[in-house]
Parts: sequence; C-alpha cells; structure tokens
Amino acid sequence: MSNYGNLQKIKDGKRTYAITPHIPGGFVLPETLIKIAEVAKKYKGVIKLTSGQRILITNLKQEDLESIWDELGMEPAVKNQNSVKNVEICPANFCKRSKYPTIGIGMKISKNFHGMILPNRTKIGVAGCRNACTSVYSKDIGVIVDIDGKFFVTVGGSAGFYPRSSDIVTKGLSEEEAYNLVKVILDYYNEYGQMGEKLGDFVDRIKIEKFREDVLKISNLKECL
Repeated sequence: MSNYGNLQKIKDGKRTYAITPHIPGGFVLPETLIKIAEVAKKYKGVIKLTSGQRILITNLKQEDLESIWDELGMEPAVKNQNSVKNVEICPANFCKRSKYPTIGIGMKISKNFHGMILPNRTKIGVAGCRNACTSVYSKDIGVIVDIDGKFFVTVGGSAGFYPRSSDIVTKGLSEEEAYNLVKVILDYYNEYGQMGEKLGDFVDRIKIEKFREDVLKISNLKECL
C-alpha cells in the first residue's frame, strides 16, 4: 500500500498527516471500526468523523503512513483529487420517511464509479426522499426519490468556495433509468468538460438546456420537470 496521506499542519517544523480510508456509503462493520480505532491508538492518531460519511485519522507521522495502511488493510477514499471522491448515501432502507430503499443504487454507484477519473473532483449524493439528508442539492450529481416513489437526478450542485444549487435533469425515473443517467452524465462530463472545470461550471458554460438535451438523448429518456 502506498502512503496516501494529506499534509495537515506544520508546527515548530513538525509535519502531521491525515488519511481517510474508503468506507462505502458510510456503512461500516463493528469489527472494522474496532480495527480503525486500534490502529489510530497505536500511532497516536486523532479520529474525526467527516461530513462525507468517512473517518479521517489525523495527527500522524509521514514515516508511519505505509505501515498504517498495511495494518488497516483498507483502500484510500481518494487516490486522485480529480475523480469521484465519494458517494454519500442516506439510511433510506431504515428510515420511516424514505419513499424507496436507495441504499442499493447508492452502493452500486459507489462500487462502479468511485475513483473514476474526471475533469475535477466530483461528489455524488443519494437520498430516499426529498428531505435529501445527504445534502444532495449541493452535490455535483444527485439521485433523489420524489414523493411518488420515482427518481429524479440533479447536476451541478456545490457547497464549496463558489456555492451553487443543482439543476434538475429530469424526473419520473425508475431505479435502472436513474443509474444509467448517472453513468451517462459522468461519461459526458469526462468527454466534454475542461480539465479543472467543476461539473456546475461545465453546465453553466454550455447551458443547462443543452446539457439536459444531450444527456437525455444519449440515455433515451424524455425531459420531465
């Protein structure tokens, strides 16, 4: 395992690093949590629960990173900054407000697209109802279930340096149609987006109308807003 880690702080000439293991959708076995805690304790790490449904271990020494990864036996959450960084998933299958059990499609998206190289960092959110507990409307791509139990997909959201509310691509989708549309959007962005260009900036550059028309045509879907 490589020593994937981010420089966190330099104090009195001493550098400390942090690592973030990949935890799909934020769902983790108790045994894995115990292992993370034991490794963090051994190397005097500090554990932080992140907003991206992951666990960050910080206060680490650079020379310990490779050993830490080996002992964890886990993959890094981010290997390339210009990629699908994470897929945030709400606990829809266990929630009384959920209109559809969306953990399945969320895990499928994570399994197939996490780490995919793209023009810029990209976050995906999946929610089982319009409460959108994973802040889906501020994600680059959102998959949400409407009050009628049908899916709709959004693009271009960002809660970063330049906040942007997402645009709806279309509504009234089945789970399969929603998943396929996400794939088309990622491929379309990869083909036509400029390096370093966020998905929302790409949408603004070509206009949402053209973006919507193109991805729906590729997906053999109709516009429904």
